[in-house]
Amino acid sequence: MNASESRWGGGVTLLLFLFIFLPLLAVLINVVFPGLFFGRFEFGGFALVGEIFHRPLWRQSLWNSVLLALGAATLGTVIGGALATIRARWNIAAGRLLDTAAWLLLIAPSFMIAQGWVLFASADGLVHQWLGWTWVTSFIFQPAGLVFVMALSKFPLAYLAIAAATEWNVRQYGQAARLNGAKPWTVWRTVELPLALPSFLAGWTLVFMDTIGDFGLPAALATVYKFPTLTYSIYSAIYQSPVRFDMAGVLAFYLVVLLALAMALLVFALRRSRFDFLNAKAVRTAKEKPRRAWAFNMAIGAFLLLCLGVPLGTSAVVSLLKRTGEGLSAGNWTLEHYRSLLAGAAGDHRLLAYLEGMSHSLSIAAVAAAFSMIIGFATAYVLSFTESRFRSALQLFSVVSLAVPGVVLGIGYIFIWNQKWLEPIGLHLYGTPALLVIAGIAGAIPYAVRVQMGAFGTLSGTMLKAAAIQGAGIFDRVRHIVLPLVRQSLLMATLAAFGTSIFDLALASMLKPANYSLMPLVIDRAFEFSQYGYATAATVFSCAVVVMLIVTLQAAGGWLFRRLDRNRY
Repeated sequence: MNASESRWGGGVTLLLFLFIFLPLLAVLINVVFPGLFFGRFEFGGFALVGEIFHRPLWRQSLWNSVLLALGAATLGTVIGGALATIRARWNIAAGRLLDTAAWLLLIAPSFMIAQGWVLFASADGLVHQWLGWTWVTSFIFQPAGLVFVMALSKFPLAYLAIAAATEWNVRQYGQAARLNGAKPWTVWRTVELPLALPSFLAGWTLVFMDTIGDFGLPAALATVYKFPTLTYSIYSAIYQSPVRFDMAGVLAFYLVVLLALAMALLVFALRRSRFDFLNAKAVRTAKEKPRRAWAFNMAIGAFLLLCLGVPLGTSAVVSLLKRTGEGLSAGNWTLEHYRSLLAGAAGDHRLLAYLEGMSHSLSIAAVAAAFSMIIGFATAYVLSFTESRFRSALQLFSVVSLAVPGVVLGIGYIFIWNQKWLEPIGLHLYGTPALLVIAGIAGAIPYAVRVQMGAFGTLSGTMLKAAAIQGAGIFDRVRHIVLPLVRQSLLMATLAAFGTSIFDLALASMLKPANYSLMPLVIDRAFEFSQYGYATAATVFSCAVVVMLIVTLQAAGGWLFRRLDRNRY
C-alpha cells in the first residue's frame, strides 16, 4: 500500500469519525458525565439511566418506540418478503410499478407520508367525508393502526433487501423436494425460505432501525394524537423551557442501545448458521408468466394505491380544496393555496418564509450531496481496493452511519459544536448554516457509500494493480479507470443524497439557526397550525420541484457522459 492510499484511508476515517461517530460518542458520554459538555466535569453515575423506569413520560416513550418498531419491522418484512417473492418468481406488468413505488416510498420524507395519513383518516378527514367510514379513524389512531401505517411506508427496505437476494437460485434443492412429493408451498416453506433467511433478517433489521429512529411520524401525529416516542421526546426536551439535556441524553442513549441490539441480533443470527448455498449450479432466477396475471396486477395495484396513493393523493386533493370539511362539491375546488404559496401579496411573510426556506434547503442539500459523494467515493474505494490499516475502523463507521437517527446526530452536534472554547478559533458552528451542511453530509453518507459500494463490487482489482505496476498513481487510476466505469453510480449517489437531504425534518428542527427558514420547517409549521391547504400545496409543489431537478440533472448527466464517450472514441 502506497502513501497516497494510506492518506485516503486516514482522511475519510477521520471525517466519518468527526461527522458520525463523535456525536454518537458524545451522547453516550453525556449520560455518565451530564455536565461535561457545558463546563462541569462531574461523574453523575448511572442513576440517571435507571430514571427511565420511574418517569412516566420517559417510560412511555421507550415502550411506544419498541412497540412501533417491533410491529412495523415484523409486518413490513412480511409484506416486503411476499412482494419480493412474487416479483422474483413471476413476470407481471405491475412489477416495474412496484419497484418504482418502493423507491418513491424510500426517498419520500416520512413526515409528509404521515401528514397525508392524518388528513385522510382524522375525524374530519377525507375518508370520513367521502365514505363515512368512522372506523378508519379509530383504527389508524391507535398503536396497531400506527404500526400498520409505518409498515406501509417502511416495507421497501425489506422488499429491496429480499429482492436483491433472489437474483440467483439453486433449483436442484427445490426440484429434489418436488420429486419426493412436496407441494410448491411446502418447497417454499421448508427449502426456499430457510435459504433466504439472511435477507429476511437483514430486511427486518433495516425496517426496525429506520422505524425506531423515525421522527416524521410522531411529529405529524402530535397535532391530533398523543403518542410520545423516543425521537419526539428527545426533540421536546431540547425545545422546552428549561432545556432538558439530561432527559434528551438518556433517551438518546436508550435509542442507541436498541439500535445496537438490533444490529447485534442480525450479526449473531448470521454467524450461527451457514447460508453459503450458491455454487457452480446456481442460475439467474427465470420469471414465469402466472396463470392469473390479472389478479396479481390488480392486487399489487390496490396495495400501491393504499400505501402510496392514500397519503400522496390525499395531500394533492387537500391542496385543491377551499375547505377540507366541505367535501368534493364543485364550488369547493380552488387553486388559491398555490397562488398564496407562489404569488402572495407584497410583504406576505408566508411567501417570503417559503421562498427563503426553499432556497436554503436546496443550497444546503446541494453542498451536502456533493461532499457526501466525494466522501462516499473515497470510502468505497478504500474498502474495495486497498489494504489500508484503517479499513476495519472505516467499515465500522460506515455501518454505524446506517443506524444513527437524525435526532441522535442532532443532539450530538449540539454537545460537540456548542462549546465556548471553539469561538476563538472560529469553529463554534452551532447556530450556523455550516452545521446544517455537516449534518446533511452525515445523513447522506450512508446512501452514498452503499450505492457506490455496489458499483465498485463489479470492478476487478487486477486492472488497478496492473496500472499501479506500470507506475500510475492513485489519482491517475481513479481518473482513467474507476471514474469512467462508475460515473453513473456517482451520479445516482449524488442525486439520492440530494433528494434525502432536502426534507430532513429532524436535523432541520434541532440545528436550524435563529430566524433561519428551511422548507421542511415551513411545511411542518403550517400543518401544526392546521393550515392544511397551504401545507399540502407546499408539499406537492416542493416535491414536484425536487423531482424535476433530479430528472433534469440525471438527463443532463447522461447527455454529458455520451458526449465524453464520443470525444474519447
